Amino acid sequence: MSKIKLLSPRLANQIAAGEVVERPSSVIKELLENSLDAGATRLDVEVEDGGVKLMRVRDNGSGIDREDLALALSRHATSKITDLEDLEAVATLGFRGEALASISSVARLALTSATDESGAGWQVTAAGRDMETELAPAPHPQGATVEVRDLFFNTPARRKFLRTEKTEFNHLEDVVKRLALSRYDVSFTLRHNGRAIHNWRGGASQPERERRVAQVCGPAFMDNAVHLDIERAGLRLWGWVALPTFSRSQADLQHFYVNGRSIRDKLVSHAVRQAYQDVLYHGRHPAFVLYLEVDPATVDVNVHPTKHEVRFRDGRTVHNFIFSSLHHALAEVSPGERLDHQAQQYQRPRADDPGQMSQQAPMPLAGSARPVGDWRQNYFPAAMQAAGGEQADTAIAEAPTPSYPSATASAHPVMDELSSAEGEIPPLGFAIAQLKGIYILAENAQGLIIVDMHAAHERITYERMKTAFAGGRIQAQPLLVPVTLAVSEKEAYCAEEHPETFAALGFELQRAGPESLLIRQIPSILHGAKVDQLVRDVLSDIIEHGSSERLAHHVNEILSTMACHGSVRANRKLTIAEMNALLRDMEATERSGQCNHGRPTWTLQSLDELDKLFMRGQ
Repeated sequence: MSKIKLLSPRLANQIAAGEVVERPSSVIKELLENSLDAGATRLDVEVEDGGVKLMRVRDNGSGIDREDLALALSRHATSKITDLEDLEAVATLGFRGEALASISSVARLALTSATDESGAGWQVTAAGRDMETELAPAPHPQGATVEVRDLFFNTPARRKFLRTEKTEFNHLEDVVKRLALSRYDVSFTLRHNGRAIHNWRGGASQPERERRVAQVCGPAFMDNAVHLDIERAGLRLWGWVALPTFSRSQADLQHFYVNGRSIRDKLVSHAVRQAYQDVLYHGRHPAFVLYLEVDPATVDVNVHPTKHEVRFRDGRTVHNFIFSSLHHALAEVSPGERLDHQAQQYQRPRADDPGQMSQQAPMPLAGSARPVGDWRQNYFPAAMQAAGGEQADTAIAEAPTPSYPSATASAHPVMDELSSAEGEIPPLGFAIAQLKGIYILAENAQGLIIVDMHAAHERITYERMKTAFAGGRIQAQPLLVPVTLAVSEKEAYCAEEHPETFAALGFELQRAGPESLLIRQIPSILHGAKVDQLVRDVLSDIIEHGSSERLAHHVNEILSTMACHGSVRANRKLTIAEMNALLRDMEATERSGQCNHGRPTWTLQSLDELDKLFMRGQ
């Protein structure tokens, strides 16, 4: 007797359903994707009992002909592809031809459709057992309605794995949200147990897109997001990325789309993490809604039945493009742009007031030119005259790093010059006081700026060290009297084994004994730092990262450690002139909104917020 048997169509469909239909949300995903492929501009979703009892999806798409209704419930029946060439460049959300067959094998399914506005439609039903279909006339406007009842009614073992009604509905709602973000021109409604949950109107303009994102992701996301639109080498990346200060404890606000398809890809996740690596607080996750547009022939979507994963033909190019685009977008968010955007939030209509969205000015695109005020002419007169107006930014960026000594000179001449300056007030304003030796208080056009002086100086030093290291020109300063440092034998051996690494970082170390080192020079930018502790921490980093190849990948961490030691410390008294110098450096430094560890460096207390605090005008 033969041991190998051909599976029945019903059992084969139920096996396939195990991959495609995991829970009610899986059903909704497949049905909505079919509707979008059919050209629908309105999608109505109604569910009961978290989707287990009933799921109904209605669209106004092209519909299905009477002759194709029964065939639509068969396995491997699809209108999306016909040959191998179509499979190699899939431009639709669905293409496998398994969804309806898999759903009908584990639930009671009814598909009603009409291809014109005559109202004369047809309905096909299947009850899962023998996969037999019944066709009957049914009135229906143009489009299709799919009704799925009693999910897993004939596979009770799988039904036991379903969670509570609330959990299943949350998963289902997430699917609707992801698809709503993929197609701004389509209207979506969602009802649960007869109660309206969401009603999102379609629209393709920029304000309407921002309204949809605010409705799905929350107004707070849009209030802290940067819009970018970058195209290069046949790739286009656009969408919104949240500022590092708007990080999340979980990766629950991350939406990435490739040619309109929502995906979860390791390559993409790694590129995003790298872009946020030195501006995000430890253990936090970034938030973003991003869209990557590529040639369909360069991406394989036929990787997994759920179609959540893709494979890029040139993964390295895609990874570098995503990383560099986000890296520069986050770097170019200056304090001035952040303050301008925060000012817009007081006038921004909320997500439930769409009638005024057309009044809203969109966020500046990443990469756009930063406004330069006349205050630079007053603060950097020599640099401006030497460099000329067109090279002002370069001159300021290359200005020497202030050492912030504990100066005793009077700051009145500087304040007189600043107060008499004509033109715009700098974004971070002018310093007025120092609080407890930790915070700088400054006044700008909006209100009170509070700066963590150590965190801010740490970022400034770090960015300059990265630039200097990349150019191979970290300036070193020999010590008049070498410092003797007691270390472990392992640390002494590490210093002896990596002289080139320490030289590139601006150090010169010499082994003076089995457990001692001589420090002969340190980086000039770190003058005044505690030399012994700084060298110990750098040694620790180099020992941890091991070989020179790994060191190359972790050099930013070492530079971050060095920058932390070289920054001004708490209880360090600064003059008004020194505080203003720090503020101006922040305005000219990339990523100055966060320190190397992801902590915010400054915040704004607007005049309106202060008035509310003291109940003025109430």
